[in-house]
Amino acid sequence: MPSTFRLTRRVAFSETDAAGIVHFAHFFRYMEDAEHAMLRDLGLSVHRDIGDDVAGFPRVKAACDYKKPLRFEDVFTIDVYVAAKTDKSVSYGFTFRTEDQPDPIATGTLKVVHAIKPAGAGKFKAATLPPEIDAALKVTEPSDP
Repeated sequence: MPSTFRLTRRVAFSETDAAGIVHFAHFFRYMEDAEHAMLRDLGLSVHRDIGDDVAGFPRVKAACDYKKPLRFEDVFTIDVYVAAKTDKSVSYGFTFRTEDQPDPIATGTLKVVHAIKPAGAGKFKAATLPPEIDAALKVTEPSDP
């Protein structure tokens, strides 16, 4: 995996508030979209069927620091990288930038835990990262723009 995966987006009108600024909650959706795109690029997914069981990555911690607003029609990039990893969890870092602004407009973090839910009424339980996911997700430093 390259040190940073980059996803480019454009702000949709439906993502803005009455002041024309992206509502803060959308940054969490953007982070999740970037994570999913990165995993797809690696041939992985946040959801897998294992026989009758289901494996996924429940979110256990999320944060975002906002520095400048995003507005309708702004084109921006989301850089995602693996900031830390344990045998059962992955922590991602995110940096948001607009085309005309090299300084971050926001930074975020997301911690996920690999978990398996047995078939039937079982509950998700933390599980060791599968070897193919562990091998694909390397801890890196964020890249410069």
